[in-house]
Amino acid sequence: MRTTDVGLVPALLALTSALLAGGSVSAQVDFSGEWVPVFAMDSIEDPWVGDWVGLPLNADGLLRAASWHASLLSLPEYQCRPHGWAYIYRGPTQLRISKEVDPFSRQVVAYHPEWHQSTNMPVYLDGREPPAPEAPHTWGGFSTATWEGGILRIETTHLKEDYVRRNGAMASDQATVTTFWIRRGDYLTWINIVNDPVYLSEPLVRSAEYRLDIGSLVPAHPCTAVFEGLEKGNVPH
Repeated sequence: MRTTDVGLVPALLALTSALLAGGSVSAQVDFSGEWVPVFAMDSIEDPWVGDWVGLPLNADGLLRAASWHASLLSLPEYQCRPHGWAYIYRGPTQLRISKEVDPFSRQVVAYHPEWHQSTNMPVYLDGREPPAPEAPHTWGGFSTATWEGGILRIETTHLKEDYVRRNGAMASDQATVTTFWIRRGDYLTWINIVNDPVYLSEPLVRSAEYRLDIGSLVPAHPCTAVFEGLEKGNVPH
């Protein structure tokens, strides 16, 4: 009858745990595909005017939110305005995540999430350096990602000022966002932590759930956002 070294079993268990906590699992997690939002009471984004419950707005953030008016949404520059990174994951539309693969190493070097009303928002996994602080800010910002076991941690900077709730609660262009993607089978948990020294008194932590839906169609953005810069030689009064 064969016997097993009793001390070998804990060692194998420890090795297995170390491998699961390390990069071996991260190589097996694939976030690409079509996803549909899973709605719950907390994730429905149809707020009343003046409802900022649960948002850690500081005095400046409250003043900014209180000065907002719904008529702003009728301005031309709002008609095709995309949702920014600090908010879009809570939107009501489908999500497609595409992966960009290096043709030589076959490693995933970037994920590209897109929604119905979003702009280009690449998430880089190739370790590239962030742009200079004075580089242009965009709706999607600049995102780099690292693996923490089977969880993808994303750090986003260079964001435009954008809302965190569509009734005037804002995050400034100094905000940074830490995001976690966690996949459990056909479910994707999206956690966003918004840090903003201008309008928030503490980090804003929120999450959303998506369910894999093979064959789901993410429609194209229906229009093009207006140019927000200054034309050469033309300064508006």
